[in-house]
Amino acid sequence: MKSRKYTTAFLGLCILLSVGIWVSCKEYLDKTKQSSISEDQAFKNFDNFQGFVEELYSGIPDFSNAYWTNSWNWGDDEVTSSDMNYQVVNYFDNENMWGWQTEHNGWDTSWMDQGDGHTGGGHFQVELWSDGWYAIRKADLGLDNINKMDGTQEEKDLIKGQLLFFRAWYYFQFMQYFGGLPYLTKPLPADAQFDQKRLNYQATADSAAKDFRKAADLLPIDWDNTSVGKRTAGNNALRINKIMALGYLGKDLLWAGSPLMKHESSDKDYDPSNTHDYDKAYCKKAADVFAELLNLVESGQANYSLVPFDKYQSLFTTIGQNWKIPGGTEAIFRGPYYGAWNSAYNTAKQYQPGVIQDKANFYPTANYVDNFGMKNGLPITDPNSGYDPQHPWRNRDPRFYKDFIYDGEKVIQGNLSASNENLRYASLYTGGTYRDPHTGGSSTGFLLYKFIPKNFNKFDVGYGWSSNLNIHLPWMRLGGVYIMYAEAAAEGYGINGHPSGYSKTPVDAINMIRDRAGVGHVHSKFTSSLNNGPKNFIDNVVRREWAVELAYEKHRFTNLRRWLLLTDPEYANKTGAFFDRANTFDPNNPRDNMVLNYKEKPIVKRKYIKRDYWLPFKTKDVNISASFKQNPGY
Repeated sequence: MKSRKYTTAFLGLCILLSVGIWVSCKEYLDKTKQSSISEDQAFKNFDNFQGFVEELYSGIPDFSNAYWTNSWNWGDDEVTSSDMNYQVVNYFDNENMWGWQTEHNGWDTSWMDQGDGHTGGGHFQVELWSDGWYAIRKADLGLDNINKMDGTQEEKDLIKGQLLFFRAWYYFQFMQYFGGLPYLTKPLPADAQFDQKRLNYQATADSAAKDFRKAADLLPIDWDNTSVGKRTAGNNALRINKIMALGYLGKDLLWAGSPLMKHESSDKDYDPSNTHDYDKAYCKKAADVFAELLNLVESGQANYSLVPFDKYQSLFTTIGQNWKIPGGTEAIFRGPYYGAWNSAYNTAKQYQPGVIQDKANFYPTANYVDNFGMKNGLPITDPNSGYDPQHPWRNRDPRFYKDFIYDGEKVIQGNLSASNENLRYASLYTGGTYRDPHTGGSSTGFLLYKFIPKNFNKFDVGYGWSSNLNIHLPWMRLGGVYIMYAEAAAEGYGINGHPSGYSKTPVDAINMIRDRAGVGHVHSKFTSSLNNGPKNFIDNVVRREWAVELAYEKHRFTNLRRWLLLTDPEYANKTGAFFDRANTFDPNNPRDNMVLNYKEKPIVKRKYIKRDYWLPFKTKDVNISASFKQNPGY
């Protein structure tokens, strides 16, 4: 075993992780003459072993702050300005799925690959690919030495539960992008020849599910209620617990039951008619797990709850709260936070047009905005929804106003010179100042507002260090669990069914999310067990709820792939909204402003094929062994 240097005690690490400050592990990894210790010493007791486990936390990428300007929404949800051709989303828009790798894109901007960085490399260098494989081996090494630990049963369970969770979590992250993998449960000797064959997706998911299940059974709901956790009571929020393990167990099983994964081994092109062909057995098991989790939450045994709608932005952003990490009671799984200044000078500045901010920008596509229906709960395409294309901002789902800046909305809050007064209100109509392509203007007619405060622009200067801003997106939150439960239960138990011991139907779960936002309940036309039953409900309700409630939180690309929708032109093309302002424009009442000639036009056309449902492995990694095969078509 290579020597380890422990840089901090367990008590200090608990506090640092709980408040979201990144703990560097470079020194922990580096061997020094003074720090060499034996395996027996490393795994001797709980404090030593927990020091070994800590590094697995610091390998979780902060996908929203992986570079000064980086992308993480790769579906049909956003486009970039013209000067952002080095972003992964641009490579994917050009049907070049190799672009996630630094070897092909030439930049270290992707949270998936920072050029073989590692957990101690710095604030921008934590990435999924090399850190994930490193973490899997580290988890295997820990599990292989668990019996060397001298401690109470509680201490052993806490260590083992964390190791099992992390092994499964990193595998799950890889699986959803690359498909089935070898599932290693023993650390390979450094001089061993790697000769492991890939399992299919469902077999790999089964192995991860076993780890997640064991972790859930070993870990507490709340570390504060353990003897060990009492030492750091109130500062254990980011520690892996039973709810996190159950959440990912359910997600792992739902993904395994999804259409892409069910048809992974098909030699034929993926058939669009299979977009609703779920594996019901996996979905039923997923629904059971989500029901177990939700019972713990709703009974008050777990300290999680939906954040009130008037605090919605606090899920992703905190300002002036002493660097408090966002998420509140709804965030289930978050990684360490690398530094608030990254938010101010990275995430907060990349969704504003160049005339009020920088030119490095991302903009919501008009086709994605169309997922946001009306306040009555109906989609804008429904003839009874009340949608009026001449008043497209009126009576929309309240989440529309939380997520987007639309034409005519006030953006600049403070004083402006007379020459810049025309910038105060978003001029997103065709030819408007906010759409000037020479300044990185919006090509789509919308700006993102979900986690970027309006005053984060060069006139209000709300992005400085003194703003005390944090932007940090959770990997999993309770709102998403309700939606995953609705999808899994609809397939596993039917629209009006539910697992034993949990009373909410899939419709109830969706309505709970809508109640929080003040949106009308699911219409009866989508809740009948007739008319294709689950297919109708999932297609018209669940998938739209995924798009609306969890917009821009890194889920869309994965969802389109697992639903076998990536190659469908409806989801492959990206559009912009083009319209004129009416002469009755009123800056004090933007929601009711009238527009003329509203239409959408494609601005990006993607022609994906079956190969593109899975990303290509790095060539140098595939070449390690003849048994490890590259994904088909690459």
